[in-house]
Amino acid sequence: MKKEGHPKNYRLVVFKDTSCDHTFLTRSTVETKDTIKWDDGNEYPLCKIEISNKSHPFFTGKQNLVDTAGRIEKFNKKYGR
Repeated sequence: MKKEGHPKNYRLVVFKDTSCDHTFLTRSTVETKDTIKWDDGNEYPLCKIEISNKSHPFFTGKQNLVDTAGRIEKFNKKYGR
């Protein structure tokens, strides 16, 4: 096996889903300046994400439609729903 095959900065990082406030701790090399205090009392780097398995429609089984600037109405008008 080659030496230097893995990154040096592989560490524990907290990921926070901003859409549903779900947080989880895992190992990552992501660069971030934010930190957060975790349940065990230690402080870890924080990476904010927009979607995770707790908020993605594929995993939750719920479809969220966000109506911005009347897009749904335009679609329905165009395709005659």
